[in-house]
Amino acid sequence: MSRVVEDSEWGKKRYVWVPLPDGTYALGQMTQPENSKGQIECKLADSGKSILAKRDMIELPNHPKFDAVQDAANLTRLNMPSVLHLLKIRYHDGLIYTYSGLFCVVINPYRQLPIYGAQVMDRYRGKKLHEMEPHIYAVTDTTYRSMLHNQEDQSILCTGESGAGKTENTKKVIQHLTHIAGGNNGKGALEQKILQSNPILEAFGNAKTVKNDNSSRFGKFIRVNFDAQGKFPAQPSTLTS
Repeated sequence: MSRVVEDSEWGKKRYVWVPLPDGTYALGQMTQPENSKGQIECKLADSGKSILAKRDMIELPNHPKFDAVQDAANLTRLNMPSVLHLLKIRYHDGLIYTYSGLFCVVINPYRQLPIYGAQVMDRYRGKKLHEMEPHIYAVTDTTYRSMLHNQEDQSILCTGESGAGKTENTKKVIQHLTHIAGGNNGKGALEQKILQSNPILEAFGNAKTVKNDNSSRFGKFIRVNFDAQGKFPAQPSTLTS
């Protein structure tokens, strides 16, 4: 799936997502009506090849103006190939974070990106979730402010398959919390406690898999305590794993 259709062409051609034998989808144009077997002839936009696809397997795409939108919930056609297309476009643009309603979808880039650090954290401080590009910092900052406003415990769940980036994003959450709430008391101490605990936990619960040389084979629960002002108390915050 790629950006192969200009906006001016959209209203002139009948584009659809065509399922391919390998389980992926490609953008195609319907060139013949449905035959007696319930199949439709489609011309693939990338290669120009014509193939037959079952009508009930074809999905409708979104207008090109929705390419790279920040939130998948804004798509007018919310189907699997459209969501995959959105994530692929954003990934190739270096945008590994994408919102999906209340969720934040992350694609592991398997390389370092210049999208972290204190300066980036400061840009997300106090901003509403959709004021900035999707980011784990935005999720963390929104959660932190919800805790202060509602005076209720908050949770962030990092989930995904092996190698998805759960451990790294958990570290980013902790780094952001220490940055915005650490003050001069706990800033750095909590991060250090987590870093020191990780090798011990990983020695018992990690394994080498096909997808990940250091795959976590257990769940990890981290609890961070704050005082009434949203700062770390004089004693370092508790950490439970």
